[in-house]
Amino acid sequence: MAVFVDTRERTELKFGTNEITGSIGDMVTVLPLVVALALLTNISLPHVLLAFGVFQIVWGLKYGLPVSVEPMKALAALAIAGALTYTELALAGLILGIVLLTIGRTGTLARVERWIGEPVIRGVQFAVGLILLETGLQLAVAELMFAGIGVLIALVIVLLGYKNASALVVLLVGIVMALITTGIPTPQWPGVPPVPPLTEGFTWRTADGLFAQLAMTIGNAALATSLLFSERFDADVTPDELSTSMGTTNLLAIPAGGIPMCHGCDGVTGKYEFGARTGGANIVAGVLYLGAAFFVTTALLSAFPLAMLGVLLAIIALSLTKSVFKSSNLALSVGIGVLTLLTNLGIAFIIGIVGHLLLTRYADDG
Repeated sequence: MAVFVDTRERTELKFGTNEITGSIGDMVTVLPLVVALALLTNISLPHVLLAFGVFQIVWGLKYGLPVSVEPMKALAALAIAGALTYTELALAGLILGIVLLTIGRTGTLARVERWIGEPVIRGVQFAVGLILLETGLQLAVAELMFAGIGVLIALVIVLLGYKNASALVVLLVGIVMALITTGIPTPQWPGVPPVPPLTEGFTWRTADGLFAQLAMTIGNAALATSLLFSERFDADVTPDELSTSMGTTNLLAIPAGGIPMCHGCDGVTGKYEFGARTGGANIVAGVLYLGAAFFVTTALLSAFPLAMLGVLLAIIALSLTKSVFKSSNLALSVGIGVLTLLTNLGIAFIIGIVGHLLLTRYADDG
C-alpha cells in the first residue's frame, strides 16, 4: 500500500511491516521522556501526545522520510530534574522556535555550529545524560523493589538482542502495572490546553537551558540529522531546512500545550534500525500518539511506579553519555559534564565555548 505526497518531488510513502515496526524507533526516546515530564512537572500529557501526533504526520508528509519528532533533551532533562518550571520550559521552547526559524531561513546554521564547536556539543550531550542519570537514581532508590524489576526487564531485553527497545519495554510494563491498579480508562477529550504565564518565565534558568539546548539542537538535530539522511537514505535535506521545520514546530505546538521538540538524529537512527525507510513510519507513529492522547488520565499517571521511571531515565542517560567518546576533545567534553553537576548547564556551556575557542586559537597559532 502506498500514498503519493507532493513535497519537493513526488515521494512514495509506504505502510508495510517495516514502517509499522520502524515507527517504534522514535517512541523509544519520546515516550519515556514525556511520561517522565508528565509525572514530575505540570505539563499536560494528552496535549503533548496530540502535538507529537500532529507533527509526526506533518513532517512525514513534508519530507517523505522517517524524520524524528522528539523532545528537546537538554530542556526536558532540566525540567525533569526540577531545574526548570513548565513556564520556563515553554518560554525557552518558544524563543528557540524563533531562533531556529530565523537561522534556518537565513542559512546561517553552519557558521553558528563552527563557533560553538563539536566538543562543546558532545559535552552538552554528556551533561544532559548526567542530569538524567542523577534524577533517575534518586527515583530508583526510593522503591528498590520496583527499580529491581525495571532493571531485570531491561537486562532481559538487552540479552535478547533488543538493546534499543529496553526503555520502551520497561515503560510498557510500568503502564500495564498502572492499568492493573486503575483499570482501562474511558476515552476522554483532552480539553483546553494549559497556558502557562510566560511573563514569569524570564529567568536566568531559562537562559541557561536555552543556550545549552541550542548547541545540542544544532549539532544533534540539524547537522547530524542532515548527514544521516544523506548517508542512510541518499536524501538531500539541508540543516537549514531542518532548523526551519523545528522552529515552526515549536512556535505552533507549544501554545497548543506541547513541549519543545526537535528532529534528533537518534530518533532517525532508531526508526531506521527498526525498519523504517519512508515517512509512512511517521504517519503510523502520529496516529498512535493521537489515539493514546484520549486514554491518558491523572489516575493512570499517578499509578505509574516512579522507581521504574528512574530506571527509564537511567537507560536514556547511558545512551546519551556514551556519545562523549566520539568527541574530538574528550577532556573538554567530560569537563563540561562535570562542571554542570558542580554548577549548572548554562555556566558549563559558556565556559566550554570559551575553552574551545582558546584551544582552537592556540592550535592554529602553534
